[in-house]
Amino acid sequence: MKAIDLFLSPLSAAGRWLGAVLLVVLLLLPYWGSSYVMTVATTVFYLALVGQSWNLMLGFAGLLSIGHALFVGVGAYASAYLFSAIGLPPAIGVVPAVALAVLIGLLIGYLGFRFAIGGVYFALLTIAFAEFVRIVVDHVPWLGATEGFFLKVSAADRHGIDLANLRGAPEMYYYLIMALALGALVLCRYLLRSRLGYYWQAIRDDPEAAEALGINLLRYRMYAVAISSGMAGVAGVFYAFYQNSLFPEIVFNIERSIEATLGSIVGGVGTLFGPIFGTFILTPLGEFVTEGIDLLKHWRVIDPETKLDGLKLLVWSFIVVLIVLFKPTGLWPWVCHRLRLTRPGAEG
Repeated sequence: MKAIDLFLSPLSAAGRWLGAVLLVVLLLLPYWGSSYVMTVATTVFYLALVGQSWNLMLGFAGLLSIGHALFVGVGAYASAYLFSAIGLPPAIGVVPAVALAVLIGLLIGYLGFRFAIGGVYFALLTIAFAEFVRIVVDHVPWLGATEGFFLKVSAADRHGIDLANLRGAPEMYYYLIMALALGALVLCRYLLRSRLGYYWQAIRDDPEAAEALGINLLRYRMYAVAISSGMAGVAGVFYAFYQNSLFPEIVFNIERSIEATLGSIVGGVGTLFGPIFGTFILTPLGEFVTEGIDLLKHWRVIDPETKLDGLKLLVWSFIVVLIVLFKPTGLWPWVCHRLRLTRPGAEG
């Protein structure tokens, strides 16, 4: 009950009612939504989980990462390999997979903080590690190399529920990723209200002043990197068994890292609900753009042979530019203020 009260405390009465309605709608979605809607909703919660992990690093602790796909990919490949090679269920394999993601995160963090690499240079360090791991995985034959890494799944595995091996119908994946995303939300709320969260915010706002007050910058920044990379590693485990196939050029692609940042930027960096709110806007919008392009090609308004693969990212980028110009703190704080979803002075 204390955890629930802590989570609901910043919400106003209107915010609680709206949240309850949305939660009921989402819980009942498999009963009224099509398979396409289910797929989009599952993607939304997956990206919300990854976005929350990225937001913890930048929004809470002030550490910019543009290579967050690294931690997702490491978690995905580690759990998939353990499952395929020795039959280790992902419910158990998630532990070493997340541990490996955290270890790599700590290595990056130590190199960056120990040698005072911060700001944009720390972001470049994350990109460099992500690209390095992608090249390594791309040249390891037993990880699929350029042909991809495939998990063997029989038709029988898609029926019933087997949480230990992450096998089941689309509804199982949907409820699982929703639970993980909401769990990450509760965890972040708890961390924000803890001493650790206050230290992070002090370091984010003024590192020199925080250090002068006796806060160990290296230690608490390492905590942020460890928790953030661990959350992304969990998302990677889910991604591997939901997709059943992994390709280095896709999993570690910088576009995947950009996807992790956009939801938080649109929703509001440093806010609790911002990453989820932003993802609920961007992902359906991206699907709308894709469907619109297909429809225009079907009507011959656009040449069917024309490739417009980057249009979705272009639309996203345009929206982010508009939000940065007109709502630099993101859409969620503005929506909260307009609809009075949070209590005065409370953080959302």
